[in-house]
Amino acid sequence: MVKGEREKLREKKRIVIKIGSSSLTHTETGDLNLSKIEKLIRVISDLKGEGKQVVLVSSGAIAAGRQALGYRRRPDSLAQKQAFAAVGQARLMMVYQRLFAEYNQTAAQVLLTKHTMINDSSRYNAQNTFEELLKLGAIPIVNENDTVSTAEIPYVDTFGDNDRLSAVVSALIEADLLILLSDIDGLYSDDPKTNPDARFISEVYEINEALMSMGKSTSSSDVGTGGMSAKLEAARIATDSGTDMVIANGEEVSVIQDIMEGKDKGTLFLAHNNLNFDLMNYLNYEY
Repeated sequence: MVKGEREKLREKKRIVIKIGSSSLTHTETGDLNLSKIEKLIRVISDLKGEGKQVVLVSSGAIAAGRQALGYRRRPDSLAQKQAFAAVGQARLMMVYQRLFAEYNQTAAQVLLTKHTMINDSSRYNAQNTFEELLKLGAIPIVNENDTVSTAEIPYVDTFGDNDRLSAVVSALIEADLLILLSDIDGLYSDDPKTNPDARFISEVYEINEALMSMGKSTSSSDVGTGGMSAKLEAARIATDSGTDMVIANGEEVSVIQDIMEGKDKGTLFLAHNNLNFDLMNYLNYEY
């Protein structure tokens, strides 16, 4: 019996999960949703119990910093963004480590910049760190180092958003599957919020220019940064490097279990091992 593409997801061993700020915070206030974070940690711990290796790429540092400092709006400047990230990243990791410990799991913090990946020596060190952490059974929690990234210079020293970052991490560690959790169900032929006739796309076998044109460069969330265009760019990186990718709605984090059980959730982008793909060429290109 030939297994379907969804069924094959059951066999994936090295999983990268990206969760955005909008999936980690309360809609009304932008504060961290601790109940939802606890559910996410439970799901990841179960995956670890099944023998999977899991890397979590987590947004939320700036949102956590806003909460801690009582600031309700988006940061007005780069300096504010970096200050909120400095406060929030520590708070976010404290939450993760405390809750993971309740499930007898060890969380490790990995902060990256684009410069880390472009530099051969630091990229090699980052790769070795990931490998050793996974070998030791830890769960690396990855975020961009917003405190030192120069976001005011577009894409010179930043990944742009954690969608792209998670795809780069997937390529670096040769992950089997990347799951992007967002505030959308997956890929549509048009924006379903404005076009009721938009068609849902369950599986994607090739990422071409027509598909890329479906992406939107904006996000409706007050706390997130990545729109559909960023997710499609992430899909291109992941699939070109040999990693399957699923975009799914992170409203209920149990969707991760559904995906790993081969259920038809989200949009599945199938890997195709592009022999011409070079991660360094991509990172040096001002996308």
